[in-house]
Formats: sequence, structure tokens, C-alpha cells
Amino acid sequence: MKKREEQIRDEMKREREMFKDEMRKEKENLQTEIDRLMNRIENERKKREEEFNEREERYKTLMKEKEDLQSKHEEEENKMKILMEEKLNREREELMKKHEEEKERMKKMMEEEQQKHDKERKRREEELKRREEEKQICDEQIQRLRSEMEGIIREKEQMKMMMEEERQNHEKERKKREEDEKRREKEKQIIDEQIQRLRSEMEGIIREKERIERERREQLEDLEKRLTEERNMREDQQKTSEETLKLLEEQHEEELKRRRVEWREKYEREKEKMMRKICSETDQSLQVSAYRKLETEYRKWSWSLRRAMMETENKLLNKIENGVIHEVEETDLQRELKKTSEEVKKSMLEFFEYDRDKYILIQWKTSFEIKIKELQENIVRETKRKLNEILHQRDLKKKIDDQRKHHENTLYEKSKELALKLKDKTNDEETLRKEFDLFWEQSVKKIITDTPAIKDIDVMRDVREILNDHWRERRDIFTVPSYSDYIFRKSRKNIIETLKEVYGFEVRTLSPEDEAQIRSLVSDVVQQTDRMIQSFNISKMGYNISFIQQLTDYIKARVKEHQEEQENYVFKNEFFMDLVISICKRSNKKITDQHRLFREANDPVIHVEKKREEYYSIFQKYCHGSTSAAVFGEIICQKLKESIEQSVYKKTARDLTDEMKSNCESLNGNRSNLEKHILKTLAEEEDFGKYMNYIHNPRDHYKSLIRDEVSRYISDKFSVSVLPKMKMNIELLQQKIMKAAHKSTYHVQKNRGDVGLWLKSFTQQISDELIFSEKDLSGVKHDDVDDFRLLEDVMRQELPAIMSEISRRFSTRTFPVNLDYKFRPDELLIDLFCQCCWVQCPFCGATCSNDIENHDGDHCAPLHRVIGINGTYDSSTKNLCTDICTNLVASRQYFNTSSQWFPYKDYRRAGGVYVKWSITPDLSELPYWKWFVCRFQKNLEKYYNKTFQGDAEIPYEWTNHRKHEAIESLDRYM
Repeated sequence: MKKREEQIRDEMKREREMFKDEMRKEKENLQTEIDRLMNRIENERKKREEEFNEREERYKTLMKEKEDLQSKHEEEENKMKILMEEKLNREREELMKKHEEEKERMKKMMEEEQQKHDKERKRREEELKRREEEKQICDEQIQRLRSEMEGIIREKEQMKMMMEEERQNHEKERKKREEDEKRREKEKQIIDEQIQRLRSEMEGIIREKERIERERREQLEDLEKRLTEERNMREDQQKTSEETLKLLEEQHEEELKRRRVEWREKYEREKEKMMRKICSETDQSLQVSAYRKLETEYRKWSWSLRRAMMETENKLLNKIENGVIHEVEETDLQRELKKTSEEVKKSMLEFFEYDRDKYILIQWKTSFEIKIKELQENIVRETKRKLNEILHQRDLKKKIDDQRKHHENTLYEKSKELALKLKDKTNDEETLRKEFDLFWEQSVKKIITDTPAIKDIDVMRDVREILNDHWRERRDIFTVPSYSDYIFRKSRKNIIETLKEVYGFEVRTLSPEDEAQIRSLVSDVVQQTDRMIQSFNISKMGYNISFIQQLTDYIKARVKEHQEEQENYVFKNEFFMDLVISICKRSNKKITDQHRLFREANDPVIHVEKKREEYYSIFQKYCHGSTSAAVFGEIICQKLKESIEQSVYKKTARDLTDEMKSNCESLNGNRSNLEKHILKTLAEEEDFGKYMNYIHNPRDHYKSLIRDEVSRYISDKFSVSVLPKMKMNIELLQQKIMKAAHKSTYHVQKNRGDVGLWLKSFTQQISDELIFSEKDLSGVKHDDVDDFRLLEDVMRQELPAIMSEISRRFSTRTFPVNLDYKFRPDELLIDLFCQCCWVQCPFCGATCSNDIENHDGDHCAPLHRVIGINGTYDSSTKNLCTDICTNLVASRQYFNTSSQWFPYKDYRRAGGVYVKWSITPDLSELPYWKWFVCRFQKNLEKYYNKTFQGDAEIPYEWTNHRKHEAIESLDRYM
């Protein structure tokens, strides 16, 4: 037994040594492999260092070339300056000639004026003679009046004599009255004695009456006691009857409520029964047609609310810029929207009650009433947010605005001072121009010194600076067929497998569910960053690199949040980098255009130089001795010019949007109508790139199509529709301005006010329409303006010229460019059509057709697709699928998620994105997408690097579908 145990111990010892030897060899092999990989990493690092050094040398060479180019550019600038001076000299000589001609013309005019003056003098002398003759006639009349007065005096003396005789008669009458008075006194004594006797008789009668009254009072008190007792008894009886009646009423009310509930339940049962009967008896195509009609009406109702809110927003925005209001409440917005809201409710009621399909439409009435209510709440809430942001930004940009106004008003005052110095040289136009140009150059130099010029921006340079990514060329994340290259798979691997995946030896693909989640993340981040860029209000506040930092931080936070929720994969850093750069590239033009508008409005050189001729015109008026009222009127008109232009552009954009909603074929219906137009256009153009953009980024494709439609409409209809609208809006605005000026003049004259009161009244009346306040004239001296009729007349004369200038500048090129993005007609329509659901089918990628973003209930689509179009393939064969998801949900086939297999029939069991989709089994032909697969088979195979082979081979009967059949089929299925 002992020997056996020793043998076992020896065998175990040998096995342990053998196992140690094997482990040692395995460890050495692993160490060798790790060393080999580390050497490879080190070689790669050295190679990249060499590339970096080469690029650094190339960068130095480029900088040197740039300096050479700058020196050449300076030489060219000097040459141009010399040429410009020669040109100016020639122009000055021409102006001198014109000046001499003008002087001769003025002499002739003065001679003519002298002749007119002589004629006027003769006319006045004749008038003087006529007046002397009239004076003689007046003297004669005065003499006649004097003789008449003497006659009147004589008559007066005669009257005195008559009055004396009357007085004597009156004295006789008085004596007679005294005698009568004595006689009456005697009669009075006799009457008093009779009265005394009657009084004693009356006292006896009164005593008898008092006795009778006491007896009656006692009888009444007895009667009152009896009545009180009867009343108390009756009140007790009445209380008892009231309690009984109340009890009966309560019982009756309870019975009525119970019956109402029964009637309501019976009505609901009958209604539900009727609806089931209608739905079962009604053809599916009729229900679809009725629903499409309802969607069209819903689009009209929603646009009515949005349009009314846009008008309110524009009015409040002007008041905010004018400093009239300092806070916006939801109640204010709801009050402004109340009238339109009531009109929409009335229209909805009439539609659901009187439409011929009302028995079909009734099933959606409640849901659409809720939709309209939610839409109204959303636009009120969003408008309040935007306006309060602008209120906050107004305080931040106050310094910029004050500085710009200070420069403008200082120039006005200094040009006035210069004009007063040159008042004796008003006939020498050349001297005036030379002095003004010298003053202008000096003033602009001082402004530039005080306020540095606003520089151009390079958004992509700032993006790469923040990301520290200067050299690598990035991919456009919106066009990649799959996100598989951007992820690591989460799984248990040894170090060698992990390193292989890091260095690209092995790539794992994503499931369709994961692809859909990442695509949804990208789409949502794009939408939110668009809103952030709009909230920056760059056209008013200017660009700052911190905006890019905010976008980057937001994107990083969203990517991190999404990654923490995933169990199957981890994003590579390239995903974040490519997403940031792709979004910024996409928004680069918008940011640059908005900064250009800010620069044109606030850069001291650009803004002031644009107004050079305006200042010169006012300078000339000062030189020629125009009154303060005349000059002040022109200054007001010049200050109003930019605000008038913006107001006209905005109003025209809203009117044009209204017209396109009615007249443009692709935009005059609901969202389904627009999608049908998109699919028809794609089929007619046969552009595979546009198809892929529509399939993977439907929102972007919608926006692109709307912008193209608006641009085409403006170009085609500019002279017959856009220009007349603009001219009409200019006329209306001109009338409103002159009406405000006239009312202000009347108000000041009535209240004996000054120019401050006139200006306050004027700005208050136009604050709804124009950005113009008393602060715009804070540095312009106008205390001596007192002729308000003249001020009004000057404005009436100057405004038409300004309106004509705005009209001349209005063209297809300047119309959208001079508007901020949020006010352009294409952006207004994008806001209308794209504020909806964009969730895509997890199988085929079809977009949900619901008009409400984050809506209740399931997602659904009217036209599903071949799932291979979305890049779905058989994982065992790598072949693209030719199935359609509406067919699959009626089959016995299975699909695989990242965790397990599920039958298509019970696709909701897979959870996640599948739960919220309603995919109805449908075995219809669907020619459109079958034609698309046949037409672009090669393109799809190349795009996804997969094939249509084996079990996934395209059925032969699909090739029989023609393009015109595919286009015509859209009318049947949408």
C-alpha cells in the first residue's frame, strides 16, 4: 500500500513537471508573439514620426510661398491705387465742367427770378393803390356813422324825459298801495280772531282722533301676534316640504346620472358597432383616401396656426429690438393666437360634420383634435423660448449696437459742423466734395482705431483646431453604407484577437437593429445641433469659436450617453471625430452666411462705407442752409432704410410661402403627397446617389428638395408673383409710415409738444412693423426742430426714393441672401413639413408617415420596401435580401437580432425599435421598389459590397416592371 502511494506521488510529480514545461513553452510563445507585435507598433510609430516631419517641412515651404504671394499682392494694390487716383482726377475734371455748366444755368435761373420779382413788385404797387381807394370809402362810411350816433343821442334825451313822467306816475301808485295795505291790516285782525276760534275746535277733534288711534293700535298688535304664530307654523311645514323636495330631487338626479351613463355606454357601443360595420364594409382604398384628405386639411390647419404665430413672433421681435417689451409670457402668445385658434376649431368642426366621408373620418376626430391642441401648445412654447433667448441676447449685444449708433450719429454731427464752416463756399462743389472726402477718410480711420474690423471666419479650421485633427482626411458619416467600421465588438477575447481587431485584421458587422439605432442617433444629433446653431443667433450676435466648442461638447455627451446603453459594441474615436466634422461641414455655409450678415451690419468699415453717399447728401443740405426740420426728416428716412428692407423681405417671404402652399404642386398637399412627388422625381432622374440619400437620410433629402422647389419657383415666378408682392408690401409700409408721421404731427400740435413728443409718438406707432426707436437718434441733435409740417413733407418726399432704391436692389439673387435663414421661404416650408416623425422601419428603412414628432401610438408607413435596399443581407451567404417586410410578417420566416432569433409574425417580441412599429401583412405587387432593385442592381451590389445571388437572386418577373408602371403605381399605394 505504501509503495503504491509512492508510485502515485512520483507520477503526479512527473505530470506536474511536464505541465510546468508546457506552460513555460506556451509563455515563451506568447512572449515572442507580443514582442513581435510591439516591434511592429514601434516601427509604425517611427514611420508616422517621419511622415509628420515631412509634413512640417512642407508646411514651412507653403508659408514661405504665402509670404511671397503677399508681397506680390501688395505691389498689385499699389498699382491699383495709382490707377484709381488717375481715374479720380479725370472724374474731378469732368465734374468741374459740369459745375461750370450748372453755374451758367443757375445765372439764367436767377435772371428769370429777377424778372418774376419785378412783376411781383408792380402787382403789389397796384394792390396798394386799390387799398388806398378802399380806405377813402371807409372814411366816408365812418362820417355817416357819426351823424347816425348824434341822432341816437337825441333819442336818448327824449327817453329820459319819458322816464321822469313814468316815475311820477309810479309815486302816485305807491300812495294808493299804502292805503290798500292799511285796509288789509284791519281785515287781518278779524281773520286772526276767527282762526283762534277754529284752533280750539281743532284741538278737541285731535284729542278724539288720538283716542281712536290707541284703540286701533291695540287691535293691530293682537292681529300681529296671531299672524306671527300662524307664520311660524307655516315655516315649520315649509321646511318639512323643502327637505322632502330636496330628497326627491337628489333621487331624481342620481337616476338621471345613471340613465345618462347607460345612454352613453349604449351610444358608445352603438358607435363602436357602427364603426366596425363601416370599417368592415368600407373598401381599404376609401379609408386611405379619406385619411389622406384629413392629412391635407391638418396641414392647412397647422399652417394657419404657424403663420399666425410667425406674424406675432415678427411683431414681438420688432418690439424686443426696439426695447418696448422686456419679457414674453405664454398667456400673451395664446391671446394673440386665440382668433386663429377659434377659426381652426370651427373649420375642423365643419370638416368632420359636413364632409361626404364623415362616417369614415369620425374614427380619427379625437386624435386629430389632440394633435392640433398639442401643436398649438408646442408652437407657443417654442416661440416663447426663442423670443426669451433673443431678449437675453439683446442685452449681450447692446454694446455692439450702441457703438454702431454712436459712430453713425457722431458722423452726422461732425458733418454738420464741417458744413457750417464751409457755408461761404456752397457754390464751389469741388471744394465741398474734397473737404468732405478728407473728413470722411479721417473719420473712418478713427472709427477703425476705436473698433477693429470684423474678420472673416473659417469654421472648419476652428473645428480641426478644437479636435486637434489637422492632417487626416475624414469620411462623410452621412453617406457611409454601414457603421461597422466605427465600432468594436464587446466579447471575451484574448489579447491577440483584440490587437488584431485594433489593427484592422478582423472586422465584425452590426446587426440591422444596431445599424438602425446608430442611424437614429446621428439623425437626432443633426436635428438638435441645427436647433443649437439657430439659437446662437449668429446674424445678430456674430460668430465665436465657443459655438463650435458647445456643439462638440454636446455631440460628445450624446455619443457617450448612447454608448453607455449598449451591450454589444463600443464606438471608436473616429465615429465622434467624423460625426463632428460631417455636421460642421454640413452647417458651414449657414454659419458663414449668418456671420456675413452680422459683419455687413456691424463692421465699421463696411457698414459706414455703405452710407457714404447718404452722409454726403445730408452734408450738402447743411451747406445750403436747409432747416433743421428738413435735415432731420432726411436723417429719419435714411435710418429707416435697412429696417424697411428687412421688413419687406420678411413679409414677402411669408406671403410667398402662403402662395407656394397653394400653387406649387409638390407642396400644396400633405406629407404623403410630398413623398409621392419625391419618389416620382427620383424615378424620372434615375440618380442613384440621390436615392441613397433619400433611403438613409430622408430628412436631409426632404430639405434639399424643398430648397430646390422654392429656388425654382422664385426664379420662374419672380416677375409675375414675387416682385408684385414685394412692391405691394413696400406701398403698404410706406402708407403706414406716413400715416404715423401725420398722426404724430397732429398729436404734437394738439398738445403743444416738442420734437421729443413727436419722435416718441412716431416710433410707438411703427414699432410693430419696423426696428426703429428713439435710441437710434440719441446722438443726433434735434432740439431746434419745431416745424413738424415741414418734417412730415420732407419724409413724404424722401420715402419714395428710398422705396425705389430697395425695389431696384430686389432680385432673385439678393432676395434669399439678404434674409436670415429662419425667415427664408424654404426654411419656413421646411419647418412646416419636417416637424414630424422621421423614425424608419427597422427592416426596410421606410419612414413613418405620422405628422407629429414624438407622437403617441405605433409608427406606420404606407409603402414598405425591399429590405435589401437598406443593406440587409443573409449573414450566412452575404447576399442582399429580396424580401419585403409586409410579406415577411405574413410568413413563417425568422430574423436575428444581436441576442436571438424571432419569427417575423411576432416581430414585436424582439423589443426595442420593433415594439413601436405596426407592419400590416400585405401581399400587394409594389412595382416601384421592385423596378428600383432591377434598375440599380449593380449600384446596390457595389455600394454595400454584397450581391443578389443564390436564394436572394432577383425574381425574373420583377424585370418586367417598367419605369412608367412604377411611377403610376405610386398613385395606387400612397
